[in-house]
Amino acid sequence: MKELKFDYTLPRYAFSKVAGKFMPSQYWNSKFSCLRFGDGPEPKLPNENWVKVKVKLGGICGSDLNLIFLHDSPAISSFASFPFTIGHEIVGEITELGAQVKQLNMEERVVIDPILSCEPRGFSDPCPACREGNFSLCVHKAEGNIAPGLLIGSCRDTGGGWSSYVVAHRSQVFKLPDEVDDLNGVMVEPFSCALHSVLQNPPNKEDTVLVIGGGVIGICVIAAIRSLNIDCKIIALVKHDIQAEFASKYGADEIIFLRKSLYTKNLAESLSGKVLKPLFGPEVIQGGADIVYECVGRKQSINDGLRFSRSGGKVVLVGLAGIIDGIDWSMVWLNELEIKGSFAYSTEDYQGKRLRTFDIAIELMRQGKVDLSSLITHQFSLEDFKTALHTAANKETRAAMKVVFEP
Repeated sequence: MKELKFDYTLPRYAFSKVAGKFMPSQYWNSKFSCLRFGDGPEPKLPNENWVKVKVKLGGICGSDLNLIFLHDSPAISSFASFPFTIGHEIVGEITELGAQVKQLNMEERVVIDPILSCEPRGFSDPCPACREGNFSLCVHKAEGNIAPGLLIGSCRDTGGGWSSYVVAHRSQVFKLPDEVDDLNGVMVEPFSCALHSVLQNPPNKEDTVLVIGGGVIGICVIAAIRSLNIDCKIIALVKHDIQAEFASKYGADEIIFLRKSLYTKNLAESLSGKVLKPLFGPEVIQGGADIVYECVGRKQSINDGLRFSRSGGKVVLVGLAGIIDGIDWSMVWLNELEIKGSFAYSTEDYQGKRLRTFDIAIELMRQGKVDLSSLITHQFSLEDFKTALHTAANKETRAAMKVVFEP
């Protein structure tokens, strides 16, 4: 089968780091890069509790681009096993069942929660986090009867969505109802990331929320808030016209464009804040949002999240941030801000029950409370991966949101 693997070696890493600075396409367009396209064997079931899934659509995530552009913190490599097939946003059909899998059937359409926590790793006595259903906080992601990996798409034993087949533990597989088509199916994973951040940090009706970032996760945060019937004020800070269109479509009340000379003043006005000028450096904001969902993970966006939060407010870090210099933490101290990280998905308190995030996402789609299919703007074959990655990495010029592979 065809597959796209990330194959770390020091020479490949060094070449990509140097060549990529001058020509970004060298991260994927060179035989010396860490990204390798070719033929490989279908992944095998690790044991009788696993299933094999034929991939119908595999999404390109911002974290995948971070990986390819070598922006990840080296700390993350502790939770990976090389070489691995990339891709964790997956919708597909079951083609093989382990002998102990009873609740699933051949040819069923499914999506996969890619987190490789205690149960997939074969631990009969789960860690404290997994016992509570907090699978994203599992402490055994580098142990067990499969190779290290935070999730499918960073583990050499499971395959990934950027291929024809992937294997998953039965606990990771969720059936798709007929009402949820494949385009929404491949969006269940990113939507679950957004749902997790909102359900763990829910705004009140009277709150003003600032969503920084108009990429897929930022739009999904807006969609999550509205699909949960939370009638708060939402302000979206975006870069591109297409992001503004989707932010408005999915429920943002106001849109502010990230324009260097204007956005600080415009955003402060929308938040009923005051702009104060220090002796030098960026303006200081007095007043701001009750909750900020930072969905970019860059120096400017994190600094904006901190300075546009009101005194006593909360900043939820949803965007994937690595090692970043130049973050001014003064407002955390001065305004006694609450800073909360949000990683992936888990088990949530929802309507008086404890439910998996994926179950909630699928049910909201089934009920018609959210339809994210329009976010998929481009589809490519695996063989056309160079164009796909160029499109995903150049969203403004290509008017792209979610780019997916059709293996």
